[in-house]
Amino acid sequence: MVCAGRSDGEAVTGAPVVDSHEPIRIAAAVVVASDGRTLLVRKRGSAFFIQPGGKLEPGETAEQALARELREELGYALLKAEFVGNFSALAANEHGRRVEAALFDVEVAGELSLGAEIEEAVWIDPRDAKSRGDIQLAVLTRDQILPLICLRLNSRAC
Repeated sequence: MVCAGRSDGEAVTGAPVVDSHEPIRIAAAVVVASDGRTLLVRKRGSAFFIQPGGKLEPGETAEQALARELREELGYALLKAEFVGNFSALAANEHGRRVEAALFDVEVAGELSLGAEIEEAVWIDPRDAKSRGDIQLAVLTRDQILPLICLRLNSRAC
């Protein structure tokens, strides 16, 4: 499944997006607790909450990158990763760039322990995330991933 971000080429500010760079390729995790809350993280120096994960290193598969990032950023061991699909949107932290995310439903083990790159981690109810005023969500998270999580939880649309 491939889902596109905003098709109008506009950033949140209304300024046209000029994307002369290759997209940023990442692996991202959907971590859902038994109560339906999902884990989001905010990297140091960023205002936006995103799914855990990160950029692929040269020669690394998306699943390998995901396992590495979950270990480095959160102290989690990746037990299981099920590919959900590829998603694309404006990058939250690199103006004018697009992010292409290989998204995985994951099972993890270990205690949450924030690594050097992560400023904050929150468990949120995906049905209420857009209405919360205390967190800013990246476009990909807000417009594509959280609504998908809601649908997969057989819940009302977000």
